[in-house]
Amino acid sequence: MTEFNNTIDKNLMSSQNRGLQERLFHLRNNKLFELFVIVVIVFSALMIGAKTYDMPVWVLQLMAVLDWAVTLIFLFEISVRYIGEPNKKYFFTKFWNVFDTLIVVVSLIPVDNSELAIIGRLVRIFRVLRMISIIPELRILLNSLVKALPQLSYVMLLMFIIFYIYAAVGSTFFSHINPDLWGDISISLLTLFRVMTFEDWTDVMYETMEVYPLSWAYYLTFIFFTAFAFLNMVIGIVVNVLEEERALARIELGEDNNEPSMQDLQRQLDEIKHLLQARQ
Repeated sequence: MTEFNNTIDKNLMSSQNRGLQERLFHLRNNKLFELFVIVVIVFSALMIGAKTYDMPVWVLQLMAVLDWAVTLIFLFEISVRYIGEPNKKYFFTKFWNVFDTLIVVVSLIPVDNSELAIIGRLVRIFRVLRMISIIPELRILLNSLVKALPQLSYVMLLMFIIFYIYAAVGSTFFSHINPDLWGDISISLLTLFRVMTFEDWTDVMYETMEVYPLSWAYYLTFIFFTAFAFLNMVIGIVVNVLEEERALARIELGEDNNEPSMQDLQRQLDEIKHLLQARQ
């Protein structure tokens, strides 16, 4: 009888835990809850900017209280996400979950009146980055940029080679015209960056054309290679990776072929597992 009662108690506790987990799972996926968290993040960012101005003491004290309120809201939100996670052992395998948890935990440490006050302020500044973990589109953009870096590195290497060649040519031919712009190869690289960004590049060109009338070809070919060709290649790579990330996101959410999402499948597997354990 005692074992039977213990089994009933365990089943009741397991059922209550599943009920709490399901409620928190629906809460964390609720659009209004996500919007509320976004509003709190924006409000936290505005407070960080407001602290850079001179304010009365009572306003600073009020902002300190509000800052702790924001931290507690973040603590509640990360707790909801953790408890509502169907498979908790995979919760901290995601980078943004670890990042959010670290920011919240460090924010709880009272360092405002210590030597670590600067670190505390920096952590509160980084809380703005939590916007990326909340909004899926921002996560897709950041993931696309990170995944595009290996391909972009080769494009940037080739661009640097073109920069270096043109800088060496410019320093050789134009250094006596204007040493401030073409005195050595490092200064020439900065001048070429100015030309690539179209920052008064015609003034630089007309200055050298007074000595070398055909030097316009030097600038036009450089602009064609850098501003037109290579930058468009960079944009193309990023856009291509971005489309791949969006396709993966649609697959994970089950939007393609009307398939259930990974979260739905995981929740169903957990429910079957709990039912089997209860019957045993």
